[in-house]
Amino acid sequence: MFIALLLALVMRVFLFSTFKIPSDSMAPALKSGDYIIALKLIPGPRLCKNFDFLKMDGKPEFWRLKGLRTVERNDVLVFHFPYTDWNKLTMDMNTFYVKRCVALPGDSFYIENGIYRVKGSTQSLGNISAQRKLGESDAADFEKVVYGCFPDTKSLNWNIQHFGPLYVPRKGDVLKMDSVNFSLYRKLIEYETGLKVKKKNNTVLLNDSLISIYTFTTNYYFMAGDNVRDSRDSRYWGLLPEDHIVGKAAIIWKSVDPYSGDVRWKRVMRAVK
Repeated sequence: MFIALLLALVMRVFLFSTFKIPSDSMAPALKSGDYIIALKLIPGPRLCKNFDFLKMDGKPEFWRLKGLRTVERNDVLVFHFPYTDWNKLTMDMNTFYVKRCVALPGDSFYIENGIYRVKGSTQSLGNISAQRKLGESDAADFEKVVYGCFPDTKSLNWNIQHFGPLYVPRKGDVLKMDSVNFSLYRKLIEYETGLKVKKKNNTVLLNDSLISIYTFTTNYYFMAGDNVRDSRDSRYWGLLPEDHIVGKAAIIWKSVDPYSGDVRWKRVMRAVK
């Protein structure tokens, strides 16, 4: 029994975990009532550096072990939700989201007439048919809170039909700190440094020190739901730090209709694509 428990623990930490899908934000790839296996070998299992996840305001830190490969565009990922307070990027260890990665570190992501795009790439990203329908919709059909987007500033006025371009920082990138980048990256910098970022006139301050540039210390990703009209994703809350990623959704091992309780056998053992 001890050996079995030890093996189960090792597999859970290093290989995979299982999760239940609670909503249709990733439909049709994933539906409410699907049970999935997330493969931790993509991008690699994590080991805790500290026990700050036990503290209310703690910042959990991890070592990422080498995995089978890095994250690729269109991977469906399980990750910790990055906000418990909308004013501060954190790591909610008790809340897991499943979304599709549509932009990688170093990408410039934008939405044009509802279609997700990365500058310099012709790759299709996510649910194209749903994106086309979104682009053909009238802006008046949406509630203001749904139509508006991150970072919710009048100067940019981005929305779910026309968004960006937004540069997705990678570790080591050096970006100019001006009023626009303050709006886009303030929470990321505060997460990395633990310091307060403020704007004074046209300058940016890190605590009380003036900064004209900032060097990022981690990689970020843009995450999006396939159900583009009903998904709480990076379009609304911004970029995802790499340390939040648990693993890649690999297989639907069980699927139960949440209304009838019937097993949806056609979805069982289906690969997540």
